[in-house]
Amino acid sequence: MTLRSLFVDFNSYFASVEQQENPSLRGRPVAVVPVVAETTCCIAASIEAKKYGIKTGTIVSKARELCPDLVVTQAHPALYVRYHHRLLQAIENCIPIYKVGSIDEAECHLMGREREPDRAIDIAHQIKRSIRETGDWLRCSIGIAPNGFLAKTASDMQKPDGLVVLEEKDLPDALFGLKISDLCGVGYNMEKRLRSHGIHSIEQLCFASRAKLKEVWGGIEGERFHDLLKGEVIERPESKRGTVGHSHVLAPELRNTQSVNAILKKLLMKAAMRLRDYELLASRLHVRVKYLGFDAWEAFERMDPTDDSKILLHRLIRLLDQRQDKNKPLAVAVTLTGLIEREGTCPPLFSEMAENPALTKLLDNVNKKYGNNKMYFGSMQQALDSAPMRISFNQIPDVALEEESGKNELWMKRLNQFRVLAEAEHKNIEGRYQKR
Repeated sequence: MTLRSLFVDFNSYFASVEQQENPSLRGRPVAVVPVVAETTCCIAASIEAKKYGIKTGTIVSKARELCPDLVVTQAHPALYVRYHHRLLQAIENCIPIYKVGSIDEAECHLMGREREPDRAIDIAHQIKRSIRETGDWLRCSIGIAPNGFLAKTASDMQKPDGLVVLEEKDLPDALFGLKISDLCGVGYNMEKRLRSHGIHSIEQLCFASRAKLKEVWGGIEGERFHDLLKGEVIERPESKRGTVGHSHVLAPELRNTQSVNAILKKLLMKAAMRLRDYELLASRLHVRVKYLGFDAWEAFERMDPTDDSKILLHRLIRLLDQRQDKNKPLAVAVTLTGLIEREGTCPPLFSEMAENPALTKLLDNVNKKYGNNKMYFGSMQQALDSAPMRISFNQIPDVALEEESGKNELWMKRLNQFRVLAEAEHKNIEGRYQKR
């Protein structure tokens, strides 16, 4: 068995980018949040903040109790995407990237002599230097192992700025110091299932048979997990996109019915634009409103496959008419599912609303060229400054599709030109009036 995979994990990525951009935050405990509110949760914590026990998911008020000197800063997703592409180039300067798993990690395949431990370690140090040249406050942990699963595990074993190599002779003993939940793919429910089958430690998991893990997982995924632990390489077929959606945690001043409706419409229009960009159609719309301390409200509606913004908006309004907010809303989400490829499909013969491809094309062209939400449906007006770009675990946003109103340089340049012309014309008219 040889070393085949090198895995790069950017340490405390969002918080580190904030510290890179703002030197006054360097060396201080920093928490990044979606909205500045005591009731929201931290989506990232700096290396300094993690020493106090603050991590992703910690409520801001609790984080302040853990660290009174905590600096809370609002997220800047577009900035993280830009740094993401710079950091990928920094890695590419040293070795080709095989796969990007999320905005803060990348996997590289080792080939030929690169699989020799000394050579692989040398490449890892080159990557670290290249990343530091991109930003002197940016760090990464690197894992090197026989497959991507073990390399990712190794990258988590030493943070920050770590480098761990798992060779065949190290396995499985090198894993015994980990908890079962430290392994990628083992969440709370899976750990519970493992324990119900008598597996309480990494050691027991590593020595379990393929048949045993197939029983635990309830299928072939258990056998795959067994093989991955042994260092085998498993090629998985490329997965198809199953959903397109957006969610948003509401700022305190927006926790009311009118704001919820407007923000959901904005989220749906963003999802519809992405749907068209992927050349997909959706046949089901799902809406969710989470309340502070109470059960969430959820509703869905089926429809003929479509990517038409007007039809989707009409369906959403019909769902929202069913809702009554008896409690204070906290977060909202809209999801399009039942996806099929647009190519080869025909519009339905009988439908309650006709598609208007000319309108959707106009919307997309204007918003792509001048910035998102330069043209929009009037019912979104109240939410234009809300629900900005967000980054999910395994989805890198397209800044060109997501960039918000007022942030597009070309649009602002032309807007300023119009202002200059308008002011000149105003002075011209004013001068003629005074002469009279």
